[in-house]
Amino acid sequence: MPEGDAVRRTADRLDRALAGQVLNGSDLRVPQLATTDLTGATVERTATHGKHLLTRMTMPGGTSLTLHTHLKMEGSWRVIAPGARWPGPAHDARVVLRSARAEAIGFLLGVVELLPTAEEPSVVGHLGPDLLGAWSADDEADALARLTAQPDRVLGTALLDQTVVAGLGTIWLSEVCFVQGVHPQSPVAAVGDPLRLLRRARQMIRSGLEHGQPLTTGDRRNPVWVYRRQRQPCLRCRTLVEAGQVGDPGRERTTYWCPRCQPRA
Repeated sequence: MPEGDAVRRTADRLDRALAGQVLNGSDLRVPQLATTDLTGATVERTATHGKHLLTRMTMPGGTSLTLHTHLKMEGSWRVIAPGARWPGPAHDARVVLRSARAEAIGFLLGVVELLPTAEEPSVVGHLGPDLLGAWSADDEADALARLTAQPDRVLGTALLDQTVVAGLGTIWLSEVCFVQGVHPQSPVAAVGDPLRLLRRARQMIRSGLEHGQPLTTGDRRNPVWVYRRQRQPCLRCRTLVEAGQVGDPGRERTTYWCPRCQPRA
């Protein structure tokens, strides 16, 4: 599943193509929206909250609507010139938005729904603070409270829980735990400074957005410390990197760590 920074880059790509444009055609290929026509809508912008995409538009009568989409594991948004060949099979398309300038196709989207913009909290209000959002002092305090609310919970499971903080995935989980020297399978209570961990996670994911890829080591030849480097020497101490599972039952994900740099509590 794409991380929050990759989803934000998708939103930026949709904005460059559609923001300010009037749709001259649409096709919502999901049963509940099959008869919906967005022709004439003006696309305002595509916002994100964590891994959720919120494409806001104003209908000809002035009604504000939001197209809520989520990539899940297999989804993607592609932008092409009007009339150009699609970069994927038509049967995988779930949403098509057309303007005079561009055509945006959402393939294999895990979530597609249309709702009044004022009702966006009904689909993202349960999420934790967005690491790529404005991030006020209140957001920071909220995220800290959510993370430490269950001190016995596995740290990696808590960090992947989008109701704690929104936007983290397995890449940033693995990398921030390494940099903080904590084992992702240890309990939250084992983190000496959870606020510093959250601040570092925000710094990392924002850096990933800026660079267009994870670059936690600062070396493009070896851009990450431990992610997907199991059985390879740790770049810091040369101990072999290990891998294991975190996550709630049925939603387990693989994470990575150096057993020497990140002793398990």
